[in-house]
Amino acid sequence: MEIVCPHCGQRNRLPAERLAQGPVCGKCREALLSAPVNAGPELLAALIAQDSLPVLLDFWAPWCGPCVGFAPTFKAAAAKYGGRVVFAKLDTEAHQAVGAQHNIRSIPTLASFRKGRELGRISGALPPAQLEQLVRQLTPG
Repeated sequence: MEIVCPHCGQRNRLPAERLAQGPVCGKCREALLSAPVNAGPELLAALIAQDSLPVLLDFWAPWCGPCVGFAPTFKAAAAKYGGRVVFAKLDTEAHQAVGAQHNIRSIPTLASFRKGRELGRISGALPPAQLEQLVRQLTPG
Protein backbone atom coordinates (compact mmCIF):
# COMPACT_ATOMS: atom_id res chain seq x y z
CA MET A 1 0.00 0.00 0.00
CA GLU A 2 1.06 3.58 -0.47
CA ILE A 3 0.65 6.03 2.41
CA VAL A 4 1.23 9.74 1.99
CA CYS A 5 3.08 11.10 5.01
CA PRO A 6 0.68 13.35 6.96
CA HIS A 7 3.68 15.49 8.00
CA CYS A 8 5.59 16.19 4.77
CA GLY A 9 3.45 14.77 1.95
CA GLN A 10 6.03 12.19 0.79
CA ARG A 11 4.56 9.00 -0.72
CA ASN A 12 5.72 5.88 1.13
CA ARG A 13 5.26 2.29 -0.06
CA LEU A 14 4.51 0.05 2.86
CA PRO A 15 3.64 -3.64 3.05
CA ALA A 16 0.45 -4.11 5.10
CA GLU A 17 2.20 -6.48 7.49
CA ARG A 18 4.54 -3.63 8.56
CA LEU A 19 1.77 -1.35 9.83
CA ALA A 20 2.15 -2.59 13.40
CA GLN A 21 5.95 -2.06 13.34
CA GLY A 22 5.83 1.72 13.73
CA PRO A 23 6.64 2.75 10.14
CA VAL A 24 8.30 6.11 9.58
CA CYS A 25 8.42 8.36 6.53
CA GLY A 26 11.42 7.79 4.29
CA LYS A 27 11.87 11.54 3.88
CA CYS A 28 11.10 13.32 7.18
CA ARG A 29 11.45 10.26 9.49
CA GLU A 30 8.18 11.11 11.30
CA ALA A 31 5.85 8.28 12.29
CA LEU A 32 3.41 7.62 9.43
CA LEU A 33 0.56 6.70 11.75
CA SER A 34 0.90 9.53 14.28
CA ALA A 35 -1.68 11.58 12.37
CA PRO A 36 -4.79 10.63 10.38
CA VAL A 37 -4.07 9.12 6.97
CA ASN A 38 -6.05 10.58 4.06
CA ALA A 39 -7.48 7.56 2.30
CA GLY A 40 -8.75 7.21 -1.23
CA PRO A 41 -10.59 4.13 -2.48
CA GLU A 42 -7.49 1.96 -3.06
CA LEU A 43 -5.74 2.77 0.22
CA LEU A 44 -8.99 2.39 2.14
CA ALA A 45 -9.56 -1.08 0.69
CA ALA A 46 -5.97 -2.08 1.59
CA LEU A 47 -6.26 -0.69 5.13
CA ILE A 48 -9.55 -2.47 5.78
CA ALA A 49 -8.25 -5.78 4.39
CA GLN A 50 -4.99 -5.84 6.38
CA ASP A 51 -4.90 -7.76 9.64
CA SER A 52 -2.07 -6.00 11.50
CA LEU A 53 -4.00 -3.15 13.14
CA PRO A 54 -7.63 -2.10 13.60
CA VAL A 55 -8.76 0.87 11.52
CA LEU A 56 -10.88 3.80 12.70
CA LEU A 57 -12.24 5.61 9.67
CA ASP A 58 -13.72 9.11 9.72
CA PHE A 59 -16.14 9.67 6.83
CA TRP A 60 -16.24 13.46 6.45
CA ALA A 61 -16.58 16.35 3.97
CA PRO A 62 -14.89 19.77 3.91
CA TRP A 63 -18.24 21.65 3.83
CA CYS A 64 -19.46 19.88 7.01
CA GLY A 65 -19.07 22.12 10.08
CA PRO A 66 -19.21 19.28 12.64
CA CYS A 67 -16.66 17.32 10.56
CA VAL A 68 -14.23 20.24 10.53
CA GLY A 69 -14.81 20.83 14.25
CA PHE A 70 -14.17 17.16 15.05
CA ALA A 71 -10.90 17.00 13.06
CA PRO A 72 -8.62 18.26 15.90
CA THR A 73 -10.09 15.67 18.31
CA PHE A 74 -9.50 12.89 15.77
CA LYS A 75 -5.96 14.16 15.11
CA ALA A 76 -5.16 14.25 18.84
CA ALA A 77 -6.37 10.65 19.23
CA ALA A 78 -4.18 9.63 16.27
CA ALA A 79 -1.17 11.27 17.90
CA LYS A 80 -1.85 9.37 21.13
CA TYR A 81 -2.88 5.95 19.74
CA GLY A 82 -1.27 5.91 16.27
CA GLY A 83 0.63 2.66 15.84
CA ARG A 84 -2.00 0.73 17.81
CA VAL A 85 -4.87 1.87 15.58
CA VAL A 86 -4.79 3.26 12.04
CA PHE A 87 -6.69 6.56 12.00
CA ALA A 88 -7.92 7.27 8.48
CA LYS A 89 -10.13 9.92 6.91
CA LEU A 90 -12.17 9.61 3.73
CA ASP A 91 -13.56 12.73 2.08
CA THR A 92 -17.07 11.68 1.02
CA GLU A 93 -17.36 14.71 -1.26
CA ALA A 94 -14.30 13.66 -3.28
CA HIS A 95 -15.12 9.92 -3.09
CA GLN A 96 -18.91 9.76 -3.25
CA ALA A 97 -18.97 6.19 -4.58
CA VAL A 98 -17.03 4.94 -1.56
CA GLY A 99 -19.41 6.71 0.80
CA ALA A 100 -22.33 5.08 -1.01
CA GLN A 101 -20.61 1.69 -0.95
CA HIS A 102 -20.32 1.96 2.85
CA ASN A 103 -23.90 3.21 3.11
CA ILE A 104 -22.92 6.52 4.72
CA ARG A 105 -26.07 8.57 5.32
CA SER A 106 -24.74 11.29 7.62
CA ILE A 107 -21.37 12.79 8.40
CA PRO A 108 -19.23 12.71 10.33
CA THR A 109 -19.49 8.95 10.71
CA LEU A 110 -16.81 6.87 12.40
CA ALA A 111 -16.55 3.24 11.34
CA SER A 112 -14.19 0.72 12.90
CA PHE A 113 -12.72 -2.24 11.04
CA ARG A 114 -10.58 -5.24 11.93
CA LYS A 115 -9.36 -7.92 9.51
CA GLY A 116 -11.72 -6.88 6.73
CA ARG A 117 -14.87 -6.71 8.87
CA GLU A 118 -16.75 -3.65 10.00
CA LEU A 119 -17.08 -3.78 13.78
CA GLY A 120 -19.42 -0.84 14.19
CA ARG A 121 -20.11 2.79 13.44
CA ILE A 122 -21.15 5.97 15.21
CA SER A 123 -22.53 9.07 13.55
CA GLY A 124 -21.79 12.54 14.85
CA ALA A 125 -18.78 14.35 16.22
CA LEU A 126 -17.63 12.69 19.43
CA PRO A 127 -16.19 14.49 22.44
CA PRO A 128 -12.61 13.47 23.26
CA ALA A 129 -13.55 11.14 26.14
CA GLN A 130 -16.06 9.20 24.05
CA LEU A 131 -13.60 8.89 21.14
CA GLU A 132 -10.94 7.63 23.54
CA GLN A 133 -13.38 5.05 24.89
CA LEU A 134 -14.05 3.85 21.33
CA VAL A 135 -10.32 3.58 20.63
CA ARG A 136 -9.74 1.62 23.83
CA GLN A 137 -12.43 -0.87 22.71
CA LEU A 138 -10.39 -1.43 19.54
CA THR A 139 -7.14 -1.95 21.45
CA PRO A 140 -7.76 -4.33 24.34
CA GLY A 141 -4.83 -4.85 26.63
